[in-house]
Amino acid sequence: MQYLIWHFVEMPKHIFQAWTNLLRFSIDYFSLPILLKTFFSPWKKFSHSYGKSFSFKKYFEVFVFNLMSRTIGAVIRLFFVLLALVFSFFVFISGLFFLLAWILMPLWLVYIFLYGINLI
Repeated sequence: MQYLIWHFVEMPKHIFQAWTNLLRFSIDYFSLPILLKTFFSPWKKFSHSYGKSFSFKKYFEVFVFNLMSRTIGAVIRLFFVLLALVFSFFVFISGLFFLLAWILMPLWLVYIFLYGINLI
């Protein structure tokens, strides 16, 4: 009876806890909240100031440079956000598979045992 409680009650709790820890790790490893907060920030904080005097040429150059810096930052951050989501998806699927495999393992062992007896 203690085995059944351990196998079907205690261990699934521990597996679920490890699973949630791995999911949190995957989000923290890729700094997903920070990437989302700073999604349109300039890449490596490269930006130019417009200056105090107005020159259309200077204003246009600074605007284009800042726009490109923000675009490059968004593209690179988008890549890492997608990478984090794919990694988290695989962690989620792996944890689900492991939890289901753990719960179904005794049934699988009984099936394999009975199958082996039928071969004799």
